[in-house]
Formats: sequence, C-alpha cells, structure tokens
Amino acid sequence: MSVSPAPYVPTPRTSAPAPAPGAGRRGALRHAAPALLGFLAVRILGLAVLAHWAHGKGHGLWPVLARTWDSLWYLDIAAHGYAADPSYPRNLAFFPLFPGLVRVFSTVLPGSRASVALGVAVVCSLVAAWGVFAVGDRLHGRRTGTVLAVLWAASPVAAVQWMGYTESLFTALAAWALYAVLDGRWAWAAGLAAAAGLTRPTGLAVAAAVSAAGLLAARRGAGPGEPARHEPARRATRALVAALTAPLGWLGYVGWVALVRGRWDGYFEVQRRWGNQWDGGAVTLRELKRYLVHSQAPYLFLSVVSVVLLLSAGLYLCCLADRQPLPLLVFTGVLLLVVLGSGGVWFPRARFLLPGFPLLLPLAVAIARARRHVAALVLAGAALSSAWLGGYMLLVWAGAP
Repeated sequence: MSVSPAPYVPTPRTSAPAPAPGAGRRGALRHAAPALLGFLAVRILGLAVLAHWAHGKGHGLWPVLARTWDSLWYLDIAAHGYAADPSYPRNLAFFPLFPGLVRVFSTVLPGSRASVALGVAVVCSLVAAWGVFAVGDRLHGRRTGTVLAVLWAASPVAAVQWMGYTESLFTALAAWALYAVLDGRWAWAAGLAAAAGLTRPTGLAVAAAVSAAGLLAARRGAGPGEPARHEPARRATRALVAALTAPLGWLGYVGWVALVRGRWDGYFEVQRRWGNQWDGGAVTLRELKRYLVHSQAPYLFLSVVSVVLLLSAGLYLCCLADRQPLPLLVFTGVLLLVVLGSGGVWFPRARFLLPGFPLLLPLAVAIARARRHVAALVLAGAALSSAWLGGYMLLVWAGAP
C-alpha cells in the first residue's frame, strides 16, 4: 500500500457538510448536534469525575480549572501585559491572542478574569468540537464526524479543554482553518491561520497547512470546492494570497519579540530560558527509552505521555496510508515535528498534541464502520479512561498538565 498523500484536487461531496460559523446556512447546528451533544456528554462526565475526586481530596474544582500553572501566566498577561523588565522576559513565550481575548471580555462580562478565561475556553471547546466534526463530516460523512468529535473529547489529556489554557481556542482555529481550505474558502483559511499563529507556537503548523495548500492550488489554478464559473486566474490569486497571509500571525508575534529583545532570535532565546530548544528529537528518544524501557518505577503520567507520543507517530503513518488530504497531513506532520523534535520538558507534550485531531481520523473511520454496540463500547471506554486520567493529571500528578 502506498503511503504517499493523494493529489490535492476537488472531490465530490457525499453529504452536505456543516458550514463554517458565520456562513449563514440553516440547519448547520442541527446537523452538528449529535457531535456536540456527544462532546458535551464526555466532557461533563470528565468534569463530574474531577469534581468528585477534588471533593474527596478537599480541593475546590474552580481553582484547579481556572488558576493553575500556565493559566496563571495568561491571567497575568491579561491583567498587566508583557514583562517590561528585559532581564525577566519569560512571559514572552506565551502568545497573545488568548490573554487578549480574556482582557477584552473581562471589561464587559461579570466575574473575575479567571472565570472569563475559563468561559472562553469552554465556549471555544464547543466551537472546536464543531470544527472537528465538520472536517470529519466533509471527508467521511456525518457518523465519522460525530465519532471524531467524541474521540477528541475523550483524548487522554482532554481535561485541559475546559481549563484556562489555549488548547481549545487553538483547536477551534485550526479545525475551521483546515475545513475552510478543504472547502476552498481561502479568505477564511488565511484569517483563521493567522489567528492560530497568534495563539500558540504550533500555530506554525496551521500556517504551513494553509500555505502549502494555497501554493499548490495557485500553481494548478484551481481551488477545491469553488464553483467552476470562477476564472482560474481569480481562483489562483485567492489561493496565493491566502498562502502568503497565513503565516503573518506567527511571524508577526515572533518578529515583535525579536524587536523587544533586540535580537533576531529573541523568541527562541526566551524559549531557551524555559529549557525548550530544537534538538531534532534526541531528547524524545532518550525519554521514551527512559519511561518505557529502563525505568523500574516510572511515573504513570509520564508513561501515559510517552505512549501518546508513540501512538501519535503511528497514527500519522496510518493517515499517510489513508491518503488524507494534503492540508491535514501537513498540519499534523509539522505539529509532530515541532513536538517530537523539541528538547524541552516532557510532561506537557501530550497536551501539545491535543489539537492534532486529524490523527484520530483513522480510528474514527474504523469505529464508525463497526457495529453500533462495538462502537458504543469503544467510545464509552475512551470516555471513562479520559475522565480518570483527567482527575489523575490534575489532582495526583504533581506537575503541570
């Protein structure tokens, strides 16, 4: 079986896909309702398990979700902006869109900034689940899209989706950017990719996906999903503009940090202060051996992270074998390259891969084709294991998720 990606050309739709937010088509929410309800069911189960676990340990649920670890950095940026002291620039490692949204909404909504941040994350998780469903629905039909959204909700570290973190916002932007590319909506794709580049360092993966697809479409003078009456030159121009615009968010923030730090590699210098730097995967190989082979009593959470990384790499090979569309392969490929090639800390790497939902497509297709009772058992098992791991990650594991 060939593992090369399929040529990126328009394909006929077998079902009507859910439109992007703002597209104004009736029935979009109704079409996505099973996926959104399934997503909510899984996350509410996880929240219930976490609340019960927290109560047993004498902890409050809200502080665990809204005021821990990285969420404190985002809240500080929302309240005070970036560090003015050039000798302590560590908060420059955090991209500005999420704290910026928290700051804006805090001026018009009641409650603390932490509550607003948590609310933004929850709302974005629903938008993300809708986008995940839309991609799966467009490629393989409504049932596969629904299963894909539920699988994303039942990821091992999915508890982060309802925390004051950026993963839900980033996944929402990435999912809808990929959907826009598949549907030939180049303006949407470019704008969402630029916004993703202002959200996380791995926004580079979204930009790469949109740029690669746009350049290829411009070369061929065709945009997937666009009406045939459009002139080829016009379609090619739109695709080319999108390809050039998509990286601007990421480049803009990294360039701004370079100006603030007074050196061209200012952002990467800040990352080195966090212990994060590119090493081509040397640390990844060493840590995988450490936690899965040599350690006599490895930490459970670190072993889970190690397994997630290995499974993600294996699923990417399945995505190649399934000949997924080029934008999805580029997005997950660059995401894996950044996460696996980093020499930084180990424990958050499963969280860094959480937005890589296309990696779950081979599983979603297989589950969707299985008998209903088999599919139900698999999804229920995934939901229960995710709920337990979420509680363990936030209340037993001593480090950040």
